[in-house]
Amino acid sequence: MKKNVGGIDKVIRVLMALVVVVLFFVHAISGTLAVILLILSAILILTSIISFCPLYWPFGISTDKKKV
Repeated sequence: MKKNVGGIDKVIRVLMALVVVVLFFVHAISGTLAVILLILSAILILTSIISFCPLYWPFGISTDKKKV
């Protein structure tokens, strides 16, 4: 796996995941929507940790600044 998630992209993903978690714990979201969003949040955190997004790969997208 070649890294395709850059630093700014990682920060945005983590912040989006944290917003969903906070909304869940303050009971702003619940039910099926909450479960789906929590699963997506976990995926965002995972892709941030491993620096690889499988959705970027088929399209050749990379936010990682490669060193020349």
